[in-house]
Formats: sequence, C-alpha cells, structure tokens
Amino acid sequence: MNEASQQEVPTASPAPTFAEALRVWARIGLLSFGGPAGQIALMHRVLVDEKKWIDEQRFLAALNFCMLLPGPEATQLATYVGWRLHGVKGGVTAGLLFVMPGALVILALSMLYGAFGSLPLVEGLFVGIKAAVLAIVIEALLRISRRALKSPFDWTIAGAAFVAIFFFAVPFPIVVLAAALAGMLGATRQRERPGVQALSAPVSAAATLRTIGIWLAVWFLPLLALVHAYSDRPVLGDMAVLYSKLAVVSFGGAYAVLTYIADQAVNTYRWLEPGEMVDGLGLAETTPGPLILVNAFVAYLGAFRSLGEGGAMVTGVLGWAVALWATFAPCFLWIFAGAPYIDRLNAEPLLKRALGAITAAVVGVILNLTIWFALNVLFAGVSERHAGLLRLYVPDPETLVWPALALSAVAFFLLFVLHRGIITTLAVCGALAFGWTLL
Repeated sequence: MNEASQQEVPTASPAPTFAEALRVWARIGLLSFGGPAGQIALMHRVLVDEKKWIDEQRFLAALNFCMLLPGPEATQLATYVGWRLHGVKGGVTAGLLFVMPGALVILALSMLYGAFGSLPLVEGLFVGIKAAVLAIVIEALLRISRRALKSPFDWTIAGAAFVAIFFFAVPFPIVVLAAALAGMLGATRQRERPGVQALSAPVSAAATLRTIGIWLAVWFLPLLALVHAYSDRPVLGDMAVLYSKLAVVSFGGAYAVLTYIADQAVNTYRWLEPGEMVDGLGLAETTPGPLILVNAFVAYLGAFRSLGEGGAMVTGVLGWAVALWATFAPCFLWIFAGAPYIDRLNAEPLLKRALGAITAAVVGVILNLTIWFALNVLFAGVSERHAGLLRLYVPDPETLVWPALALSAVAFFLLFVLHRGIITTLAVCGALAFGWTLL
C-alpha cells in the first residue's frame, strides 16, 4: 500500500510538513460546525485562501468528485486533500481528525442524554454556535460562487440545480447527471476553462484492485470480529449491517438518508422514540464533524437500552464504535481507490466541460443547504408543504428564535465588518448564547 501511495500522490505546492498539516487538520476538526455547507466553507477558507495548499480549481474538482460518492462529502474532501499532501498516511490522518472530535463530543452528549434526557444548557450554547456558523456559511457561499461561476452558462446551471433540489426535491444524482449532460451539450457556447494538469502518475488496474481489497478488509474484518466477540448482543450485528448498507447507498450526504435512518431507528428496530431522533439531529447539527454523526447517537442509545441496566454503558459505547466504523471506513475506500483518477478525469476535454458544469451545480447545492440550515437556525418550527411536484419549506413566524437572530447579526458584524476570524466569531457567539441561557 505504501509503494502504491508513493506513485499516486501528486506534488503539492507549497508542501507543508506533516506536523504542520496535523495541527491544521486538528483545528479544522474542532471547528467543523454547520453540516456540509459549514464544513466545506471552513476547508475552503483554511486550505485554499489561508494556507494555499490546494488551488481553487483542484478544490472544486475534488468537491465535484466527493459529491458523486456515497457518504459524507466533507469528510471525503478532507481525506482527499490529506492524501494529496502526504499520501495514504495524510489521508487517514485528515479523515480521522475531521471526524473524531465531533464523534467524541457526540459520545459524551449521548451518554449524558441516555442518563438524564435532554440538555437545555448545552442546547443553549449551540444556539450561538449555529448562529455563527450561518454567517460563516454565507460568507463562503459568496466567495465560492464568485470564483466558480464565470459565465452566464454557469449561473444558469447553478440556478437550475438550486431550483431542482430546493423546490422539487430532485434526487442529487439526477441533478449531477443533468448538469454533466448540459456541460457537454453546451460546450460550444461555454468559455473554455483552464484545465487541471494531469500530474498523477498512471495507476495500474492491479494497484487499484489492491487498494480496494485492503480497504474492504479494513471495513469488514473489525466489524465481523466485534460482532463475533459479542454474539450475545445481537443489536451490534443489526447495527453493523444497517450502517454498512447506508454507507453504500447514502448518495447526496446525510440529508439524503436522514428519513431512512429515522424510520429504521424508530419504527423498525425501536431503538429511539420519535422525538429523540429530532434531539439527535439537533446535537449532530451543532457539534463539530459530519451531520451523519447522528448515526453514532442513534447507535449509542439503541445499544445502551438493549440489555437493560447490566452493561448498558459498555454496550452503548460498542454500538457507537460500530456506527462510526461502518459509516466512515468506506470513505477511505472510495477516496484512496478513486483519488488518483481525479486529475486525469479533469484533463479530458469532454469530461472537463462536464465537470465544470457539475461545479456550477454544486454551488446551487450549497445554496440549498445554506437556506435549509438558515431556516432551521432561525425558526424552531419549519414545515414542509407540497403542491403537486412543488415542495416548500414554510417557517412558522411565531417560532422565530430571537436569540439566534440577534447572534446571527453579531456574527455577520464580526465577519463582514470587523473581519474577525472563525474562532473569534464562534467563541463570541457561543459565550453570549451560554450567558443568555444561564440568565
């Protein structure tokens, strides 16, 4: 695997030391609030604007690729950039540091939730964090759209992608395929983009198959060993199967599979009560890390309750571990098998035009996530209504969260007027929210 990674990794310029990258990935992991929109915004700001470890073109090309994969796209994007910088070691480190801070926070909160129920003081703190993240996401959306949308054709694709997803709930893969087709058909009317030079060395089919085999073993063997070792706790086997299946079919990120997770956890396996799924989603939205960490919350509670009082906490932690492994181990498989081909795909003229259109469509997708996130930050009640094929999210004005609105204004002032950093903005808004909750 090490020899293959030496051949696969293109030269990054400027190249940080591994220790420097380690510090930055830890920082990103601790600050990755706000679901995929907030996490993509954070990585763009740190990796492209501040550190300049990856250029805009490659960042967007990698984001296109990750959007096409099953699983959490932001985690896969971090893994890809880590791979570009330091090979397989860098990819594993970046992926783990992106996920583990949030996973540990979710574990701690799940343990408290399992023992005591809802946590009003923690929820109050996260109101401020969500308000700050909203401003961060909008700032990143504006920055990315200015750089990615270069022509009227690009703006048209982005607008069409947003309308298709937000108003008509068109599945994400269909939006991507339609954008790619439009890019190919509209190529003659589209200004030629500067291409990404194909720096990756050729990767043999044998090397790719070897990578797939290694990471399939990494994915499945620990799960099989754990389930066998704890065969008296069948809930762990159920979780290993469920979350491994979700890892393969969760195209479009966590938002695309939340309904299925809720249905399985509440109605099929009876791990949670209906209201508890909403609490878990709230915790996952407002803690660092991918939104799909709601899997870990569900798994902890389901396993915690499966054996009554005896060994409940230990079983809960095992369930948490199974959910994490089955959800995130496949991310490394997809990236390490596919990453060597990203530059080569972008260097092919026809594919380059298709991927350019997908880049524009991704801006529309991020706008969809941003508005969805904003509605859920600012309003406690948001209903989904349908009129034929049309879908509308309708906030209840009476449920406007005034502290969130005020803190969002503070965050916008800090970011857009005073030009403060992400850490300062999160710290100020979190502290104000915590103080308000105490009062």
